[in-house]
Amino acid sequence: MIHVKDLELLFGKQIIFNQISFNLDESARVGLVGRNGSGKSTLLKVIAKQEPFDGGVVTTLTGKRIAYMPQDVVLMSQKTILQEAMQAFGDITKLLEERDELEAALAEGDTDEPIINRYIAVQDKLALIDPARLAIEAERILLGLGFKREQLEQPVSSLSVGWKMRIVLAQLLLQKADFYLFDEPTNHLDIVAKDWFLEFLKRAPFGFMLVCHERYFLDQLCTSILALEMGNARIYKGNYSSYLEQYERDKEQLETAHALQQKDIQRRKETIARFKAKASKAKMAQSMQKQLATIELIELPPSPKDIRFNFPEPTRSGRIVLEVGGVCHTFGEKELFNSVKLQIERGERVALVAANGVGKTTLFNLVVGNIPLQKGNIDFGTNVEHTIFAQDQHEALDLERNIIDNAFDRCSKRTEQEIRGLLGAFLFDGETIKKKIRVLSGGEKNRVAMAIVLLQRANFLLLDEPTNHLDMPSKDVLIKALKSYTGTILFVSHDHHFINELATRVIELTPNGAHAYEGNYDAYMHQKQEIERNKQEQAAEQTRKAAAAPAKEESSKQSNTPDLKRIENDIAKIERELQKLEASFAELTYGTPEFAKATEKLTDTKKRHEQLLQAWEATA
Repeated sequence: MIHVKDLELLFGKQIIFNQISFNLDESARVGLVGRNGSGKSTLLKVIAKQEPFDGGVVTTLTGKRIAYMPQDVVLMSQKTILQEAMQAFGDITKLLEERDELEAALAEGDTDEPIINRYIAVQDKLALIDPARLAIEAERILLGLGFKREQLEQPVSSLSVGWKMRIVLAQLLLQKADFYLFDEPTNHLDIVAKDWFLEFLKRAPFGFMLVCHERYFLDQLCTSILALEMGNARIYKGNYSSYLEQYERDKEQLETAHALQQKDIQRRKETIARFKAKASKAKMAQSMQKQLATIELIELPPSPKDIRFNFPEPTRSGRIVLEVGGVCHTFGEKELFNSVKLQIERGERVALVAANGVGKTTLFNLVVGNIPLQKGNIDFGTNVEHTIFAQDQHEALDLERNIIDNAFDRCSKRTEQEIRGLLGAFLFDGETIKKKIRVLSGGEKNRVAMAIVLLQRANFLLLDEPTNHLDMPSKDVLIKALKSYTGTILFVSHDHHFINELATRVIELTPNGAHAYEGNYDAYMHQKQEIERNKQEQAAEQTRKAAAAPAKEESSKQSNTPDLKRIENDIAKIERELQKLEASFAELTYGTPEFAKATEKLTDTKKRHEQLLQAWEATA
């Protein structure tokens, strides 16, 4: 479907693409990976025809549509959230507005023939489009991405950048293109919305190319990896983990070949030098020199600088590190959460998960005293020294001061040697430590803040989104370091892989309290599913017992006429419910969470219907 041959692109003297070639079919699910600056976003733009290139061919199969989601979009709109999402359906919004205007004119008595004819034409177009069905479809996507039903009539202008990006993603998914180009689509999604998006893409009928710094997504979704390195591109079969294994093998082979070639070149140079010293072999030496010049040298990719650090040994705290009891918090009339109770013990690595807006960051700020406590108690254990890694580095760091001054301000008890050493481990050395915070990238600010956290040598770390703006290699280094940390960690992250690798326990924050689950994120999801399944089984059992009760009364020779009538009424009621449930499938898309939920409800209702029929037979 997508054909790229000998693609060339240069930025000044820097080679971005050096005659790269590849083909993607319509069902391809490709992870696009490479170091920062390797050209991932640029390649997506080239395929989407939004970026020119210097040479080669990029073609798309005739009649096939490609949809592209850039990393950042400025969405300016005065429409409601639902109206803006429905822009994906083309002119439907204009038709609806025109219909309303024409109806208003007709209501005021304007019955001119052109107005009537135009009104009929607009209604005919809307009947073909079926806006009610499209609105249901748009609503389903928006709800899956984390919007609440009551939000859908709010203006887009009232939203943050992150929520606007979700509308852009909804519009993209509603276009039903043949192939999608996603550039960091999970950047502004919380973990609940990510779960929904992951399941959506797993069942999607279209192919896609995905740039994402979340290993979990690349492992779960991708069947091949397109790796960009040093201007070249290579496709690896399998997911991201499989790619890493293949890449390491290829790298070892390349290093071996490079070493052998260098030995051979050195041997030839030594031979040429000996021959040059002898007049009888000077001509041969010149010939060998020419041959040496024609050798195609094996180039090794430059070894990128990686973050390297170890946590200093913290002081030992008491067994109980943190106790939170009956904590409630409201903003104005809005209650974020109530009756939050939790306990964290020494050495635990606890992930705090919840949908956006429930109050994870607020709870963090309550724990460290940045926000006054309204109700309940928060107590630290014996010898607990805590520090927080804030999600918003604009607030945590002084933007107008440089890197080393920020470190001195926050870590006054550490020596200059300690501070410079740890900043160096985070790739800030020489003159770079004199850079002002405001000129740093998001990833650089993240690294400065993490270095400052480590310099404080706390035995209890509160980390709010510590992987923001980090690439996958940096995340892996951070995971390894945090695993070796002997203190206690409470952290918030929307990165599945990060939680899976690090967490020993998961605490889910809800509006009505906190619920603990042992293990990592996969274990937490499994336990939640088991709890939900048990609830359904208990409900089914209660229904069975209720339906069987009349039969039991019959065996006791009690009058069965009232019970028979009640069962017949229940059967009629549940048959009406079955009709409604079956009809609702016309508005659901196969494979979506709503479809799965409706299927479960239909199965449960059919079981109840069968139980009532059995009870009726026993009573009649």
